[in-house]
Amino acid sequence: MPADINNAFDVSIFFDDMATQEGSYLQPQKLQRLLFLAQAYYVVAFNRKLMPAVFVADEMGPVEPNIYLAFSKGRPDIDAEIFLPYEVQAFLENIWQRFGDYSIDRLNEITNETTAYKTAKERGNRAEIKLSEMKKAFKKAEKSPGVDQVVKPKIMRTQSGRAVHVQSWTPRKV
Repeated sequence: MPADINNAFDVSIFFDDMATQEGSYLQPQKLQRLLFLAQAYYVVAFNRKLMPAVFVADEMGPVEPNIYLAFSKGRPDIDAEIFLPYEVQAFLENIWQRFGDYSIDRLNEITNETTAYKTAKERGNRAEIKLSEMKKAFKKAEKSPGVDQVVKPKIMRTQSGRAVHVQSWTPRKV
């Protein structure tokens, strides 16, 4: 399944920038949980992959090993995409608004109690958490908020002030 963002670093930098704007430090473990939640909710909401990332079931919870290693000693010095597509940026802002203030313990409760994580953990330490399992677990909203509580519809206003719902255009398949 193709991804809407080129790499997981762009999403990681986005979350780190959001934390910096609020005057806080984004711990690596919290970043991992936010990335996992973003990937899971994105596939439920849009039926597409947000980023080309592989999450594994680590002892401490879901981890994207490459991002974890890169951010383990602070923010890496990389050229990240600062202008994300509007739909993706709005989605990530919703994730941050919903989960950005959560403690690591609360995020662990949400992510580690999903069947996606538990099933991968049963297969062995550092086993891949399949995207289909993530989708299934978050669609059911087992221990997590429902997708409608996280992903807010895009509402814009006309010049007269009337609210209109906006969604990206998807061409018909022929």
